[in-house]
Amino acid sequence: MQNHSGHHGQADHAGHGAHAGHGGGQPGGLSVSQHGYTLELDSTIRTAGVQPVRFRVIGPDGRAVTEFTPEHEKELHFIAVRRDTAGFQHVHPVKDGEGNWSVELALEPGDWRFFADVHPVGHDGTMTLGIDVAVAGAYDPQPLPEATGTARIGEYAVTLDGALLPGEASELTLTVSRDGRPVTDLQPYLAAYGHLVALRVGDLGYLHVHPEGEPGDGTTAPGPEIVFTAVAPSAGTYRLYLDFQHEGVVRTAEFTVPTTAKAPTTSTASKAAPAAHAGHHHGAHAHH
Repeated sequence: MQNHSGHHGQADHAGHGAHAGHGGGQPGGLSVSQHGYTLELDSTIRTAGVQPVRFRVIGPDGRAVTEFTPEHEKELHFIAVRRDTAGFQHVHPVKDGEGNWSVELALEPGDWRFFADVHPVGHDGTMTLGIDVAVAGAYDPQPLPEATGTARIGEYAVTLDGALLPGEASELTLTVSRDGRPVTDLQPYLAAYGHLVALRVGDLGYLHVHPEGEPGDGTTAPGPEIVFTAVAPSAGTYRLYLDFQHEGVVRTAEFTVPTTAKAPTTSTASKAAPAAHAGHHHGAHAHH
């Protein structure tokens, strides 16, 4: 859910097609190994608490990968989330010269999934690798939060408009307000005014969503609306996590979103037009 344009602007945006390594609308992160690359953790059994986590991406030659093509201003995006979809953390680890990454995570007891979103130099696109981690302790799984159109984070509220359609591109608009007033001075975060990750409930299939436009393009306003194009790979329920930055602080808004049934193909032209338009936007992008 990003435009991975990073600092490469339109050139990288076009390169997004290759990015379909996640394959049109197919979720990533369901495999620990893909295209000869494997996510390797120092330990997949951990104690609870704030702690350093160390890992590496092993390449087809059996060695840790040391060179990555930056996407959204970072060489690697790392997501941690508990299997019940609680505890979401989007962090940016630090890499040493040997290809070892490290980052601090706050882990509560339970079953977790870690995702590494990477584009190794020499590979033709981005891939998302995922690995299970067990955190010891009394596990208190939380029920899935109910589907509502508004997420509240302190004095901020984010509203979600639009529907997720199985197998079809659709537009999602997230509108940020603070104390009831529209926020019109969002700050760029990872080369966009918002970064959105979606996870399929049940298997945590990982989707990227792409923002429309980017800061400094002359047409994209810094809020209150952030527009994304998304493709749900299947019917079901998804958890959406929007990271946005305002006044120097990154906040995360969370949503539970069930897919909406597609309109019948025999529907009137007026109904079909928006679907065609949505598909037109980012057919190539509709991977992740």
